[in-house]
This record gives sequence, C-alpha cells and structure tokens, in this order.
Amino acid sequence: MAETKGVMVVAEIVEGKLAAITTELLGAARKLAGDLNQEVIAVVIGSGVGEVAKEAIAFGADKVYVIDAPLFKDYTNDAYTNALQKLNEKVHPEIILMGQTFIGLDLAPRLAFRLGTAVTLDCIGLAIDPQTKLLQKTKPVYGGNAVAIYVSETRPQMATVRAKTMEPLAADSSRKGEIIHFDPQIDASSVRQKVIKRVKEEVTGIKLEDASVIVCGGRGIGGPEGFEQLRELAKLLGGALGASRPPCDSGWVPTSIQIGLTGKMVAPKVYIGIALSGSSQHQAGMSGSKNIIAINKDPEANIFGIAHYGVVGDYKKVVPAFMAKCKELLAK
Repeated sequence: MAETKGVMVVAEIVEGKLAAITTELLGAARKLAGDLNQEVIAVVIGSGVGEVAKEAIAFGADKVYVIDAPLFKDYTNDAYTNALQKLNEKVHPEIILMGQTFIGLDLAPRLAFRLGTAVTLDCIGLAIDPQTKLLQKTKPVYGGNAVAIYVSETRPQMATVRAKTMEPLAADSSRKGEIIHFDPQIDASSVRQKVIKRVKEEVTGIKLEDASVIVCGGRGIGGPEGFEQLRELAKLLGGALGASRPPCDSGWVPTSIQIGLTGKMVAPKVYIGIALSGSSQHQAGMSGSKNIIAINKDPEANIFGIAHYGVVGDYKKVVPAFMAKCKELLAK
C-alpha cells in the first residue's frame, strides 16, 4: 500500500469563486496539516477555473491540483468521482475533506466506496489525536441530542463538514504555492448524468447564511401574522428572518428559512430568538452565534441556557417596545 500524506480539500466553486464552505475547510485543513506536519492539498474541478487555484493558495493551500475541462463545467457524480479516483491513485492523501453540501453528500460516499475507505458525514469538529495521529471526527447523533467522535483506520480518512462550524483563515494574496494541472483522461461516454436545467433559489433581501443579524421565531409566535412583525424587525436591523422547525412544519413560513439540525447552519454576529424553546436540534444550527438574545415568556426555556442576554416576557409586548427603541436610536 502506498504511503499516504497530505490533507486534501475538494473545493466547491460558486460564481467563479471558492464557496464559503471551502474556505472554512482550508482553514481546518491548515490546522490538521500542522498537527501532522504535512501539506494542505486543494482540488479545483470545473471548466475555466484556473484562477480559483490562486484563491485556494491565499486561503491556506500549499498545493492545488486543477482539473479543468468542459466535461466538468456542471457537477455530475460520474465525472467528479472518476476524476478524483484517478487523482487519488496518484496523490494518496492521508485525509480528504468535503463540505456537507448537496455535492459533498452525493460525491463523498461514492468516492469512499471507490477508494475502499469509510466516510463520516455531517461533522462539526475535527482534530488529530496526539497519540494515534488519527483524525477524530465529531458529529451530532440521536437527533442532535448528543455528539459522537469517530475514527477510521482505513486510508484516506474522509469526512464531510457542516458549514459555519470551522473558521476560515484570512486570505493572504502573498502566500506561495504550487499549482498542478491534472488530466484524469475521463471518457465522456462513461458519464451517465447530464444537467438539463438549473433553478436558482430566489432570495429576497439578505441571504440567511450571510446575515450578520438574524431574527428567528418559534412555535410561540402563533401564526404567519406574527412572523410579519418579526420580518419588520429583521428589516429594521438590516438582518434576515429565520424560524425554528415547528413554524415551518405548520406552513407559517417557508422551509428555506428553517434553522437547526434539519435546516440551515448560521453563525451571525447577533441572533435574536423569539418565542422559541431552544431545543437541542435548533441549537445545533445557531449555537455558533456571537451574541444570542432570547425573548420568551417561559423563564425555563432552554434558549436561556445559551443566551448572552434574555428577556422574560410576552413577545407581543416586548418586540413592539424593542422596535420603538431601535427606531428612536436609528433616528439620532
């Protein structure tokens, strides 16, 4: 068996730039590689993506393999799996990281099977065991009520990582690295999928994952009318509206704004949780917020356990008073 070395990050590209999850993975890979005294390897796949390699180096990669051909313009499982399998037969990385995204969830298990290894999905923590030097992969289990640490003795050690759980490094355009163009020589006839249409999610206002302020409502809001008031508050603060699972399941708001284990992961500067209990499943999606403000009439609500600031009271009285004060301050 060939010697394995290096921490590999399979990059995702959005509108010609590295996706945020990829910059987060490069930051995590940089730390893991430092603990192993190895290098960070990025893989950039697509068509006309050569310039992205420089961005990967700026965010922490030591070496970037560029797989650039019209065949890879759109993601397909066959093309990407075949290309990465060929690359791994040459490079033999110790660790492979991908994002917990639609692409990562589709690609990682197939690639792991091809390479004869295991993959741990939806990780929220990565570390190197100082004794064994194995990758410790932390992930939620039992519906988010507990976390477990997984290790694998097969190589490469693989994981997909949840967005907003790792810190990216600040981009350094002066960093030097090696860019290698790799041709996997994939036969186009072996690619069985074809992208026939792209549908882009319509986002009005600030995208939830990018918002620095999030106003999130729970079951206690009582209905869609209450969320209109929260939407107004979010707009006033220059933020985005979110919701816990029950309002989404009830059809009060779209599932696209659901925050939690089965929704989106967010880490805003300010998170305001209103009339929500703060279940462990919901906390899994927002516990990385820098400042958490809770408003709930139940003083025993779980959300107060992680809140930096809390208000015990009926949101129907608290929110209007809060909005009036915000408007007063903004008018000055």
